[in-house]
Amino acid sequence: MHDDQLHIDADIARSMIAEQFPRYRGEPVVLLVATGTTNAIFRVGRHVAARFPLRADEPDACLATLHREAAAMAAFAEQSPFAASQPIGIGAPGPHYPLPWSLQSWLEGDVATPDGLSASIAFARDIAGLIARLRRVDTQGRRFAGEGRGGHLPDHDAWMAVCFEKSEGLLDVARLRDTWRRLRTLPSVGPDRMTHGDLIPWNLLVRGENLVGVLDTGGFGPADPALDLVAAWHLFDRDRRELIRTLLGSGEVEWKRGAAWAFQQAMGLVWYYRASNPAMAALGRSTLTRLLEDADL
Repeated sequence: MHDDQLHIDADIARSMIAEQFPRYRGEPVVLLVATGTTNAIFRVGRHVAARFPLRADEPDACLATLHREAAAMAAFAEQSPFAASQPIGIGAPGPHYPLPWSLQSWLEGDVATPDGLSASIAFARDIAGLIARLRRVDTQGRRFAGEGRGGHLPDHDAWMAVCFEKSEGLLDVARLRDTWRRLRTLPSVGPDRMTHGDLIPWNLLVRGENLVGVLDTGGFGPADPALDLVAAWHLFDRDRRELIRTLLGSGEVEWKRGAAWAFQQAMGLVWYYRASNPAMAALGRSTLTRLLEDADL
């Protein structure tokens, strides 16, 4: 998927796990066929998942990131009304893989899809309940300090320009440029709140029509309170989006800022992953279609 992608396979992972975490020696290690873009994920036995970063990085920087993510995961699991993975340990680089990596607890459930529960009232209520609960967690005086989604919308103009250029021939770029021009100027709506930060379908586990688990929680932290509203656009039809908006009491500006973050994320998916990760590219298309078809935007 990436020009700087690292090689990792089940044999390498099995060897590193056995050497560094001997209590899991002998457990089956199976690479998951997943839509994730930042980690190769292996199931280790029945209760553990191993995550190996896919993109090249400096080992010390990667290690610092993994420690931050582990702390965020533990904090999220303590606050979440739904099951969430717990950190188990951090592994060291090996002779055949150059970066630190991590182990976390395995969660059972079916991975959500962009359309599978788009009309589900129960699932929409669960998502709204998750967002509301995270917003009530004390930020302890912290504010958004990252470079990704969750800060100032205009900070993403350069990236969006790349996305529009790369999307020529794939999407209605003229209309999309006009949409971004309108969304990027939306004012902030208040102090930062605690957010998951990446509520895409692949990070949500369901059973039937109910949310039963939340994955990839290492980004839990303060950000624009509208950020987690991306879930409404990635997962639901118009009526269920309106239900989420009502349950959260989102005003017009907050709601549109949520749409703006979903738009920013979706614009980078279609062109970047069209050959290497078709499911992720399809998510981008479906989210953009929902945004462009919404008359309120």
